[in-house]
Amino acid sequence: MNSSISLIIWVVVLFVFMYFFMIRPQQKEQKEKTAMMSSLSVGDTILTTSGFYGVIIAIPDDSTVIVEFGSNKNCRIPMTKNAIAQVEKPEDAVKTTEK
Repeated sequence: MNSSISLIIWVVVLFVFMYFFMIRPQQKEQKEKTAMMSSLSVGDTILTTSGFYGVIIAIPDDSTVIVEFGSNKNCRIPMTKNAIAQVEKPEDAVKTTEK
């Protein structure tokens, strides 16, 4: 009887540990990414998951953006929002250059 109670306690402790150190941080990261994707706007500088920097020039629908890469204005590529790793707003760039 005593060993079965201690086994149940260890299983509960294990699940609590897994929740706080694995599941909860992953859910928090997913919420932050969703918020970042919903706040995208034309003119934002982005970093793609493959390491390219570009500027958003259009957002045709909820899952696609059109990005302009480099100083060549002819390099415009449609891509999914899931391929965006980081976003820098234009006002953020102004603040960092003023410091």
